[in-house]
Amino acid sequence: MRAIVVTDEAAGTAGMTLTERPEPPAAINDVVVEIHASGYVPTEATWPSTWTDRADRDRRPSIVGHELAGVVHSLGYGTTGLSVGQRVFGLADWHRDGTMAEYVAIEARNLAPLPGDVDFTVGASLPISGLTAWQGLFQHGRLESGQSVLVHGAAGAVGSIVTQLAREFGAYVIGTGRAADRNAALDFGVQEFVDLGNDSLADVGGVDLVFDVIGGDIQKQSAALVRPGGTLVTVVGPPESRPDDGLAIDFVVEADRAQLIEIVQRVRDGRLKTNIGTVATLDDAVAAFNPTERTRGKTIIRVRP
Repeated sequence: MRAIVVTDEAAGTAGMTLTERPEPPAAINDVVVEIHASGYVPTEATWPSTWTDRADRDRRPSIVGHELAGVVHSLGYGTTGLSVGQRVFGLADWHRDGTMAEYVAIEARNLAPLPGDVDFTVGASLPISGLTAWQGLFQHGRLESGQSVLVHGAAGAVGSIVTQLAREFGAYVIGTGRAADRNAALDFGVQEFVDLGNDSLADVGGVDLVFDVIGGDIQKQSAALVRPGGTLVTVVGPPESRPDDGLAIDFVVEADRAQLIEIVQRVRDGRLKTNIGTVATLDDAVAAFNPTERTRGKTIIRVRP
């Protein structure tokens, strides 16, 4: 099968190549999925799991990508709950070969049914962004109606879904980003927008929840805004800054079938808009992941037409 692989950690995305790899076998409780569309997170090249397995053994050449939408091709021994030919989408294991390929072997529990009226491209855009937003807001942030939420990167792949879910559940949403992101963030539902290049975060005042995708000095400034009993949730590693009288939580997103079903249902009924930017073919994937100018939205690779 054809796949996008990385072999040189120092080269990052510039070291990606399109090559031939063996089709993966289905282990116990696995599903082999014929991939139609795949998503990619630009920071994958910095993740230890891209380069080594759980026993810290070198696993290069590594197939990148962890989000997928496709059709069940075959079932491993003991696999239940899915059937050959079924449309699915989901989140592949961090330490195994990924989804930027024509086939992937994945644990069945990491997949959810993809309704027939949802395009594969849309399905592949949801797992990491949607699950990160859902888990950060509700599991770790324990969002309640009437609370205020500061969402960094509100026009981005994750932030746009955080914004929409927070609004749906009755929160007041303040979004941040570059000046050029203002209109997009407003379209996704932020009620106030802070231009991080020109506005002062301190002027936001107190908030109940911060959803941080930036870290560094922005995280430090944001921690100072958290009201007593509030929470700073971050996805960029262990918090460098903490609220004086609140929680700081970092987490790594996990696959969850029930949450994926909740998310895709919101797309179907119009409560949730996806944030897809570039859509490229597998032949053009390497160029798509090494753009010459800033891109907006999530880049999706259509593996099959």
